[in-house]
Amino acid sequence: MADEEFDAIVVGSGFGGAVSACRLAEAKRRVVVLERGKRYPPGSFARSPREMAANFWDPRQGLHGLFDIWSFRGLEAVVASGLGGGSLIYANVLLRKPEQWFVQESPRAGGYEHWPVSRADLDPHYETAERMLGGTPYPFDRDPYARTPKTLAMQSAARRHGTDWFLPKLAVSFGTPDPVPGIPVGVPEDNLHRRQRYACRLCGECDIGCNYGSKNTTDYNYLSVAEEHGACIRDRCEVRRIDRENGRFVVEFVRHRPEDEGVPRDPASLPVETLRSKVLVLSAGALGSPFLLLKCRSAFPLLSSQLGTRFCGNGDLLGLVTGSRSRVLDPSCGPVITSTMHHPDALDGGEGRGFFVQDGGYPGFIGWMLETAHAWGPAHRAVRLVLTRVLDQVTDEPRSQLSARLAALLGRTRASAGTLPLLGMGRDVPDGRMRLRNGWLDIDWTTATSAGYFAGLLAAMQDVASALDSRLKLNPTWWLGRVVTVHPLGGCPMGRDVREGVVDDHGEVFGYPGLFVADGSVMPGPVGSNPALTIAALAERFSTRMIERSG
Repeated sequence: MADEEFDAIVVGSGFGGAVSACRLAEAKRRVVVLERGKRYPPGSFARSPREMAANFWDPRQGLHGLFDIWSFRGLEAVVASGLGGGSLIYANVLLRKPEQWFVQESPRAGGYEHWPVSRADLDPHYETAERMLGGTPYPFDRDPYARTPKTLAMQSAARRHGTDWFLPKLAVSFGTPDPVPGIPVGVPEDNLHRRQRYACRLCGECDIGCNYGSKNTTDYNYLSVAEEHGACIRDRCEVRRIDRENGRFVVEFVRHRPEDEGVPRDPASLPVETLRSKVLVLSAGALGSPFLLLKCRSAFPLLSSQLGTRFCGNGDLLGLVTGSRSRVLDPSCGPVITSTMHHPDALDGGEGRGFFVQDGGYPGFIGWMLETAHAWGPAHRAVRLVLTRVLDQVTDEPRSQLSARLAALLGRTRASAGTLPLLGMGRDVPDGRMRLRNGWLDIDWTTATSAGYFAGLLAAMQDVASALDSRLKLNPTWWLGRVVTVHPLGGCPMGRDVREGVVDDHGEVFGYPGLFVADGSVMPGPVGSNPALTIAALAERFSTRMIERSG
């Protein structure tokens, strides 16, 4: 196919790529967005076991789904593949990075991080991103939201231990002016899918894709605006190589065809297409963008030696409060996250490295799985019901109403109603290193250097569990010195110069005018809070320089 030329090419469609594409298109630049995953209009996210089995990303095995799971030394990472990027599977929280956590540390070793931007630099962009993403606190003071058990439980636990507790802004449509679950939101013409959206139904399905369009993912705002202003948005297009030639950036990509789903296929066998542009924006995430630059480093010999450094998991740790004997927690009621506890850093009045603890949630079908996980309980109750019915027949018992007996068949439901996921995140040490090994991305990171941070976070989670009269269980991989992160950060860190970072404070790669990185990889250290809003705010800031370079 003939080469195409644009003013700007954006690789990826998450919080960084969507913002960049939107602002470039609004400035009347000819911009194309390349997203490797497919589109997910309302109603298209997997729910059945058959659909879930195919809901992973590995085109070599015929998998074109949503979840892309990576395993490295010290951690597993979960990222997304689809139009909207990480916004499709995140838990909607829009939190600003605490002002004192924009640190400048020395010396240049270990956990060193220097933020070349401040909270004051980003506050105007935070406001813009919050407005675009429709950020609003969970309407906890309104029926039926006021009856959300897990929110009440977290509030109670925070009061008991004197911890700062609040309702963060969520990128969720609850319906206006009066929040009512399930009412229509806007009109189909408002978004690029041309589908009707509905207010949050409090079903706890945010992290596996919202089938009602209630989540304000980037395809409903930034990307829809970009398309309205002429941006060309191409899904199922995976970038394989980038280069620079005659003052233009060259991008080679392949298309994953819908008919290839379920069919193992070597991407090297697919036809390669080529695009050229004045500006190239890499927004493939903290795994994708560094991986692409590492693979194509020979084409960009001036890249900083800091490429692949400052990696961290944003302090992510998953816990599970179980067996609460005094409270109903019901994590399937509400959005996945509704509230937040803030434990300050030594920099802002606390001790050690600061963190946040948030309530979690999951879809209702997980509750059924928990209830049947221990086969003896349901089996015992079923046998007892059958024997009782046989005895009734033998004794000619006239009692014909079975409602109470069938209710007893379900048991006390403590396994599901007394369980609550907890998500912790904060300022772990950003000392991970990325490299290529046999053509694969490899990351060397360990929990050992962040042991003090994790000890404080674990103690806070234990406090929540004790306040809820329950036990705390951790992801089993924790006992193997591993964590699961949904917030990988770093790899192309910002810095004041090429010795300190890969990009400057406007996201432009040192030594290569017009080449930008706009995603979680530019963080020189952990955001500490949920990073989505900070990524979007940085992309808002970076877009001014992108527009200048593409003009």
